[in-house]
Amino acid sequence: MKKPLLAIAALGFATASALAQQSPWLVRARMVDIGFDVSNQTSVAGLSAKDKTIPEVDITYFFNPNVAAELILTVPQKHDVTVGGAAVGTFKHLPPTLTVQYHFTQLQGYKPYVGAGVNYTKIMGVHLEPAAAALGVGKVDLDNDSVGLALQAGVDIPIDQNWSFNVDIKRVNLKTRVYADGNSVGTLKLNPTLIGVGLGYRF
Repeated sequence: MKKPLLAIAALGFATASALAQQSPWLVRARMVDIGFDVSNQTSVAGLSAKDKTIPEVDITYFFNPNVAAELILTVPQKHDVTVGGAAVGTFKHLPPTLTVQYHFTQLQGYKPYVGAGVNYTKIMGVHLEPAAAALGVGKVDLDNDSVGLALQAGVDIPIDQNWSFNVDIKRVNLKTRVYADGNSVGTLKLNPTLIGVGLGYRF
């Protein structure tokens, strides 16, 4: 009777030890397709931004096996601006996003999660001279930043003890005021959907 009890105790100790040694840090690298869902509420008819694929890195910290926080990072990205499909300039944006996630741990071979948080977008490098010429004004500009809700869902598929394959979808509220010679001419809502695939490493 003692031997089975000792074996169970040893197994429990080994499992607890392995969990205790697992790092709370997870780093992923993804390629992300940005699809803008444009709602143009400005006097500039047809104003929009072109979709783009960008690299992304995120850092996740697990408070426990189910709850984690993820910081999503990239470098400033340059986007083409169009009116009626014709290029009228560019702008850059830097969109760090912080989400709180719940990870489902009941499934074998799959680790899905959902998350919600906040996106802060810094808008810079605005060059819309062709748009200004089309409007007959000296300058067209955008707000310097945007703050909005971010929603997220994804799944990690373990490859081995450390590596995993990741698929992730985010929806971000992103909008900016549009100005002509300093006067507001309306709001451009970009509200991108971001679909990413990549690899994760759990330290």
